[in-house]
Formats: sequence, C-alpha cells, structure tokens
Amino acid sequence: MPWWIDYLAVAVLGTLVGGGELVSRYRDAPQEALYTRPALLYVGLNLLASVLALKLINGYGWTFGAAGSSLRWTRLLVAGVGAMALFRTSLFTVRAGDRDIGVGPGSFLQIFRDAADRAVDRVRAGSRSMAVAQLMEGLDYRKAADGLVPYCLALMQNVPDDEQAKFEQAVNDLTNASIDDPIKVRILGLHLLNVVGPAVLTAAVEALRQELAAKP
Repeated sequence: MPWWIDYLAVAVLGTLVGGGELVSRYRDAPQEALYTRPALLYVGLNLLASVLALKLINGYGWTFGAAGSSLRWTRLLVAGVGAMALFRTSLFTVRAGDRDIGVGPGSFLQIFRDAADRAVDRVRAGSRSMAVAQLMEGLDYRKAADGLVPYCLALMQNVPDDEQAKFEQAVNDLTNASIDDPIKVRILGLHLLNVVGPAVLTAAVEALRQELAAKP
C-alpha cells in the first residue's frame, strides 16, 4: 500500500477530531459554526498536527507496545486521534504570580484554539441575536418560563438530567434577576436555543404563540 495512504488516513481522522470538538461546543447550529473561517483554520490545524504526529512516530520508530500487523493501525490511530493530546503536553511549567503556565507546543495550540473559539462565538452571536429577537417577539416572559420551557424539554427525548438541572437553575436565576421582561424573554430564548436547537424552539413557539402572547 502506498505510503501516502497513511498520511491521508490520519489527515481525515485529524479533521474529524477537530470538527467534532467544535460541534460539541456549538450544538445549536454546528454546521454553521464549522463553516466559519476561524473554525476551518482550527480544523486545518488539527489536520496538520495529525500528519506531523505520524511523521514523528515513524521517524522515531515508536511502537506503543504494538507489534506485527497491528503496529501500523496503532500508529495511525495514535497520530489521527491523539495528535492534539500529544502536542498539547507541556515541556515544563513556569510559575507566574498565582498561575502555573505550561511551556511547550500545548500553549501555542491553545492560543489558536482560544482565538478560533472567540471568533466563531462572535460570528454566531449576531445571527443568534437576530433569530431569537424575531422568534420571541411579543411573548410574555412568565408564560414562556412556565409553559415553553417544560414544553421544549418534553419534546426532546435525550437531554441528560444534569443538563436539564443546569438549565432549570439558569431559568430560575433569570426569573429572579432585575431585568425587564422583554429582555428576559429573549435571554430565555437563547438558553432554550442552546439546549433544543433552532428548529425545535421555532416549532414550539409557533405551536404555543397564542397561549404565550403578552397582554397588550
């Protein structure tokens, strides 16, 4: 089998790992988050790290305890899936004030990840704000908190209990906050968007809009 097949395989694995990491952080619209420039840069960085990891593994002859026919597959999996973990390790730690700062490839990659994370967040924030403002317009906050929240959670079948508990606590904190109800209802929409996604939230609001409408 040609040598470049191995590098192609780890490149695909590295792309999937980088994409999966971003998808897990932007669950309301993962496809939109992935198609931003910062996200593509981060995924490309994962791809490059996987290819470089395989080059180092082959160059130093690391076996990871494997032998025979399994050696090649072990190297591919370690390079493709574990490359970012390998490069995120720190060579040594420096104490700066009250913080321990790791020095090595990990700190360099963390800068890129944080920058991509913030940039994707800014791109998503604009569209999320406009979508929620339009969707939640004219809704009464108390009615939405008491009716829309349990309705959306009932529509979903696989929201973990711990995530539901955190969400309910966030709603309680929002209810007790000294914020005008028109703003509260939009913040509530953003919380729901993070849990159920835009399609479910839109369907739920349209189904209950008459019952949730604020009094003139």
